[in-house]
Amino acid sequence: MDTQKLANVTVIGAQWGDEGKGKIVDWLASRADVVVRFQGGHNAGHTLVVGNEVYKLSLLPSGIVRGTMSVIGNGVVLDPWHFRDEVAKLSAQGVSITPENLQVADNCPLILPFHRDLDGLREDASEFKIGTTRRGIGPAYEDKVGRRAIRVCDLAHLDDLDPQIDRLCAHHDALRAGFDQPPVDRIRLKTELAQIAPHILPFAKPVWHSLGELRRAGKRILFEGAQGMLLDVDHGTYPFVTSSNTVAGTSSSGTGLGPAAAGYVLGIVKAYTTRVGAGPFPTELEDATGQRLGERGHEFGTVTGRKRRCGWFDAVLVRKAAAVSGVSGIAFTKLDVLDGFETLKICTGYRLGGTVIDYFPAHAADQAAAEPIYEEIEGWSQSTAGARSWADLPATAIKYIRRVEELIHCPVALVSTSPEREDTILVRDPFAD
Repeated sequence: MDTQKLANVTVIGAQWGDEGKGKIVDWLASRADVVVRFQGGHNAGHTLVVGNEVYKLSLLPSGIVRGTMSVIGNGVVLDPWHFRDEVAKLSAQGVSITPENLQVADNCPLILPFHRDLDGLREDASEFKIGTTRRGIGPAYEDKVGRRAIRVCDLAHLDDLDPQIDRLCAHHDALRAGFDQPPVDRIRLKTELAQIAPHILPFAKPVWHSLGELRRAGKRILFEGAQGMLLDVDHGTYPFVTSSNTVAGTSSSGTGLGPAAAGYVLGIVKAYTTRVGAGPFPTELEDATGQRLGERGHEFGTVTGRKRRCGWFDAVLVRKAAAVSGVSGIAFTKLDVLDGFETLKICTGYRLGGTVIDYFPAHAADQAAAEPIYEEIEGWSQSTAGARSWADLPATAIKYIRRVEELIHCPVALVSTSPEREDTILVRDPFAD
């Protein structure tokens, strides 16, 4: 058997994001030689707690805090100004960031100021709110697909950029006119790009090449996804989704490595369900129970600070996430938030128009109309916070985890019982699987 296939791990969110990927990636980074972001932008908030220090990342791979070699792959859309500021912020916290331990794909598309403008203008003008972070992620992906994007490598060839700027402005000036906005200031854009280029170019590399060399050398690669699978532009709750593919398969196209490089796929799953922004949410609890989950789980977005919507665990959605992404095992996070509930509920199916279904429908109207079918399970009164072994868990908490495994057709590999990296129960080491 090819051992290279077993050496790598791909981490994805298996719900709507905010599942605790940052801690898990940080925890796994001690076993990895390189950590790679492969999609999304700087809307992917991760909070890492290391001792008394709290690190908030939204673009850089989580491994950078540990000093692990970190890579931003070509599937990411990069805001160069945010990149500069995030590097400066982490450096001020004592994190060493150099071109030796951080690489950026030279073919990454850039998020530009008018992308942020367009994102906000659309959200403000429409009664149909997607709930974007207004950071220009979607418009940047649109320009990538439309073959108009300015990429990292273009920053080294600004004198040759006018034809590409012509293509961009032909598109964006028309859009801006529709919002009564002035055309893109081309001179200012080129000036801003010239000013930011020195902050980006030292990190620019053909990462497909360097990652290929690392893989051939037998190095362990940890692929870090952003958002969650239920926000995937193809398989998520469309149109209330992000603008990239968040499934594990994107680790191939988003880095330049083949599909066999993904290795063990670890899906991060919260012990309950949360969602930020608009869109269907069958198990949402708009009552005291939902409030209790939010308060105990400190459910506020790392990037936006927005309060997250909370609800019971939805096994139907996670089952789809596991199937579509080929999840090998899950990391079950925030188990301690459920401490003290007399009874817990798990969604096992939906009622839709008098019919019982065991999958999430594709159409937005059907998604909104789906009524959850619940199975009740006994809760536990003991604290699970800080548990580091099965022996530390109440029998009913273990029963809850085992029932989740059965319903989502996927085993549990890790259980997280606090934001601290050491408070983790290892059931199966993904790197050793």
